[in-house]
Amino acid sequence: MTSPASPASPASPATPATGAAGTTVAAAGAVAPAATSATSATSVAAVPLTPIFIRLKLSLLRNGLKGSSKRKAAYFSSLAFALLVGFFLTLGLALLHGNAHAGTVVVLLAGILALSWAFMPLFFPTGDETLDPSRLVMLPLRPRPLVRALFASSLVGIGPLFTLCLAAGSVIAVARGAAGAVAAVVAAPLLLLGCVALARAVATANVRLLTSRKGRDLALLSGLLIAVGGQLVNFGSQRLFEAGGLSTLEPAEAVVRWLPPATAIGMVDSVSEGAYGVAAAQLALTLAALAGLLWFWERSLTKLMVTPDGSTIAAARPMKQRGGVGLWSLLPAGRTGAAVQRTLRYVVRDPKTKASWVTALAIGLIVPVFNALQGTGSVYLATFGAGMLGMQMYNQFGQDTSAFWMVAQTISGPRDAYVELRARAAALALVTVPYTILVTVVTAALIGNWSALPAATGVSLALLGSMLCTGALASARFPYSIPSDGAFKNVVPGQAGLAWAGIFGGLLASTVICAPVIALTIWLNVADHQDVSWIVLPLGVAWGALATWAGLRLAAPTVARKLPEILWAVSKG
Repeated sequence: MTSPASPASPASPATPATGAAGTTVAAAGAVAPAATSATSATSVAAVPLTPIFIRLKLSLLRNGLKGSSKRKAAYFSSLAFALLVGFFLTLGLALLHGNAHAGTVVVLLAGILALSWAFMPLFFPTGDETLDPSRLVMLPLRPRPLVRALFASSLVGIGPLFTLCLAAGSVIAVARGAAGAVAAVVAAPLLLLGCVALARAVATANVRLLTSRKGRDLALLSGLLIAVGGQLVNFGSQRLFEAGGLSTLEPAEAVVRWLPPATAIGMVDSVSEGAYGVAAAQLALTLAALAGLLWFWERSLTKLMVTPDGSTIAAARPMKQRGGVGLWSLLPAGRTGAAVQRTLRYVVRDPKTKASWVTALAIGLIVPVFNALQGTGSVYLATFGAGMLGMQMYNQFGQDTSAFWMVAQTISGPRDAYVELRARAAALALVTVPYTILVTVVTAALIGNWSALPAATGVSLALLGSMLCTGALASARFPYSIPSDGAFKNVVPGQAGLAWAGIFGGLLASTVICAPVIALTIWLNVADHQDVSWIVLPLGVAWGALATWAGLRLAAPTVARKLPEILWAVSKG
């Protein structure tokens, strides 16, 4: 029998011989870790988080630029571009000082700026994910200090700097007199703080949005609404050059000046006009909205930190096995059929890939159709749809993330790499070619210019083939990582400039590649040879196919040679 003094018995609560002594020992053993944990939590909570988070943000940005000259060039070129554009926009807004419509312009600009901060980071790769709050769940941090720290760190970056430039130009445009100057000093930072708080509150509240199928569909619908809204803004700006000019925007400005954070700019305009009571109300509304956004952000952050991830719950459910039946059975056997099916399944199932495709499909149709309905369109605007879908070829391996190693281990040489790239391009072509033809036909029908249909279709297919060419080359030479745990971020921190530079560089190179087809089309129209413009259609098809083949052939050796580098680049998320 084991004695009460035996070392095997004190820790066993099921041994009757331990008695009160065992209970006392166990209690003493439990109190010590609890006290230590409480002391640690208190000491961590007492540490000022704001300077730590700002230093952490700067360190993450600095370290993200190490070891990659291309990433440094992309980041600093983006910074220089933002500063240059911000300078000229600030100068242009400042030159509006004294103009009768200056208040209308800057108030509406502030409203558009706030909408951009709220929604654009959710669907485009310009957001900041260096301090994702979901990664801080295990740390003993209280929500309110965490909100302050995250808020301060969000003010560091290119976006806030650009916004501050626009805010400064806006207040200079409407500030008059000493009272207006004082109001301007208050309004510019309030506009920036309101935009950042709005962005953080919306992003935190929707951070779990894409973890469920219904949430993903809702996000796609939001992307469509943004696309439609952007086009409405575009068409509205065209109306400014018609009779009435900026005066037609005054009813909208009268409403927007009472919507925070645009109320900060409206407050400066009201002070300059001597309406101090109205200005006080607008200032109070701005401060109340900022406080409300911070409170909502804190509540959303608390909920995020204490609730389980829906994606983990969904992953625990048993998955149904599905075989290659139906339309999948029509695909060829081997690597080609498997790669085509994998690419198309990404479009249907992966939230980010689906969002990118739906946005491209929507905008590619909206731009030519809306312009046709406005009476300002052209059949050749259908090339916009081909360009939007052609961009889906860029960063092909980034959507695989770290799972690219499974593809990499099946590539033993340039031939395997060529077949892999060819299959991915074929999957895109299965959707993009019929879609491009459909958009061109619809645009021609709305405009009533059927004679230009063959030439417009040929140019669109030539551009599509050129973008498949440059997309394959960019995927091989400039891969970047797509974060797997960020619902709305498409590029890891520090690589946004690289992604945008690759996209715009690819668009420029694609235009150069299909320039002969474009030049021939222009010449046929200028020389009044529309009766033979149908020749552009077979020429565009052949040109696009040749460009695609050449791009795949040139990219395949690079992919086979740089498999480890590509895997390393796409696995950072």
